[in-house]
Amino acid sequence: MQKVNLVVPAKEKIENLFGLINSLLKRKEINKIILVLSEKNEKKFIKNKKLKIIVQKKPGYGSAITEGFKASKSKFSCIFNADGSFNANDLPKMIKLTNKNDFVFASRYLKGAGSDDDNLITLIGNFVFSLMGRIMLNVKLSDILYTFVLCNTKKFKMLNIISQDFRFCIEFPYKVEQNKFKYSEIKSKEFKRKFGKKNVNEFKDGFLILTEVIKCFLKKITKI
Repeated sequence: MQKVNLVVPAKEKIENLFGLINSLLKRKEINKIILVLSEKNEKKFIKNKKLKIIVQKKPGYGSAITEGFKASKSKFSCIFNADGSFNANDLPKMIKLTNKNDFVFASRYLKGAGSDDDNLITLIGNFVFSLMGRIMLNVKLSDILYTFVLCNTKKFKMLNIISQDFRFCIEFPYKVEQNKFKYSEIKSKEFKRKFGKKNVNEFKDGFLILTEVIKCFLKKITKI
């Protein structure tokens, strides 16, 4: 089986990460875990050759992911949030699809999928933004804001993503589509987050995401 690196952006309190990291280190399909911390805490982790810790240089969720990918040398790397909501058991299915795809997106909204973490506001917001993504940006995804994605590392770096915050969630799939990279999605179950608090502000970050949709749409129609 193809082994992958995990890029784990970790703004949560460091104590919450031990159980998650230890469980991920045991998985055979993982080559290395790149843990992106907002501050230096290396001494609190047991040394393991599969664990690489880097300290984030610029603030924001998008920055954490792009900096993690810069440190990844594996052919494929996967974004994996530190809050315990992603289903690691989906990794083998995602890896299998890399024989025909550059990017494999997980979706909470395909038939048979679901989310224990959605509330009414986030459910409506995710539906609306995903619909806008399909209509305005031609991004063929049912769940545009879910960042559980397995990526061809080299092609991810070619996207040259500049968004430092949650606008990353739009710029990323938009640039995948614009570059005509091959991508698909699988159904996935989002768990209730086990660690940390929700870092997304539904209205503030929702506004930022909306502005990014409009920005990308204008670029698309003007071909800037």
